[in-house]
Amino acid sequence: MSLTVRAGSSAEVHTFTHRTTCLVGRGEECGIRLARSEKKVSRHHCMFDVNPPHLRVKDLGSRNGTYVNGRPLQGSPAGSGEGGGLRELTDGDEIRLGNAHLLVTVTDAKPATVPDVRPDPADALHMLLAAAEAGETDLTEIRGYQLLQELGRGGQGVVHLARREETGELLALKTLSAHGSVSRAARDGFLREFACTRALRHRNVVAFHGGGVHGSTFYFTCEFCRWGSVADRVVRAGGRLGVEQAVAITLQTLRGLDYAHAAEVPVRLSDGTVTVRRGLVHRDIKPQNLLLTGERERMTLKIADFGLAKAFDSAGLSGHTLTGAMGGSLAFMPRGQVIDFKYVRPEADLWAVTACLYWMLTGSAPRDFPPGADPVAVVLREPPVPVRDRLPSLPRRLAELIDAGLVDRPRITPTTASDLRSAIRRAM
Repeated sequence: MSLTVRAGSSAEVHTFTHRTTCLVGRGEECGIRLARSEKKVSRHHCMFDVNPPHLRVKDLGSRNGTYVNGRPLQGSPAGSGEGGGLRELTDGDEIRLGNAHLLVTVTDAKPATVPDVRPDPADALHMLLAAAEAGETDLTEIRGYQLLQELGRGGQGVVHLARREETGELLALKTLSAHGSVSRAARDGFLREFACTRALRHRNVVAFHGGGVHGSTFYFTCEFCRWGSVADRVVRAGGRLGVEQAVAITLQTLRGLDYAHAAEVPVRLSDGTVTVRRGLVHRDIKPQNLLLTGERERMTLKIADFGLAKAFDSAGLSGHTLTGAMGGSLAFMPRGQVIDFKYVRPEADLWAVTACLYWMLTGSAPRDFPPGADPVAVVLREPPVPVRDRLPSLPRRLAELIDAGLVDRPRITPTTASDLRSAIRRAM
């Protein structure tokens, strides 16, 4: 698919073949950057959510609005709109921003042949288990497990505590239910990414043991973390942690990231050959993905779901828009990851770890998200609140390090988990 941009007498074509986002405006970081002379166009005017052959557009609270075929989007001035501010686009649609016009051309618009159905994850899990016990499937990783209790669920998945009957070992059994039918290419692509995650072995990274797919449901077994997430711990502590506790959790997280960012993992390509990838970026570090296990007085931090959410979504299995999939993570996401999620570097994980430390200490995310404000626009435009504005008693050296670590333009520093870990130790 392509977008032809006409501003004045000039025209340029932007072609998209893979899932991505594209920011449009006068800002220098925009994927489609309009001239400074386009005074009716905001620096961050709108965003395209691209999943060929599907394309959606979202206004980012621009001054003069985003118009599709002459009608304003929700979030635009005078725009009532529908669908939460995201508008599905089709071949031939015209988007107007000030005096600039963008024409949508879809060259591979294949009609959907499967209904838009999202099975309930819990039902899918019980069906899998029943089928395995009846010998109707070859789900050997699931057969032999006894479900004990549900640990949690999200938009497309559910996690159960399970006991392996042969050994009595407690494990977490996680399912992800795809949105509708699963093509072979999407299934194989996602399972290749899962194989990378499964190869990670470190004290501070949750270990995956096995997994597979049955119909539209993917399942995994991984180690069980008995004390829940850092988010749970902060709630139990009354809304925030002391400096020593929060820093100890952060240092362990950074040890896990230091390993993962440099790990050599085998990657099986679509043609069956195997290559080696150096380093994995998590892309979704947040308190809910930092789990605790071990002894109560000396808990071990483990990073969960390394790359799974991103891989599941990029394979088109979640049914979410990218901006929608970001929703629960935007408070812990740097600007660069929103602007160009596809080429996220390890520094994005370091920004997120620093944001988690900020949250553990203060009970608040680094940025304010006012009611009614578009969270994507907040991330793009608003700087973090200095941490001592929220917690004046925080030691100055640690506060300065946190504030510096949350600067994400022109770049994020430090650039390695090891460097950030050393800096935190010096600040203490």
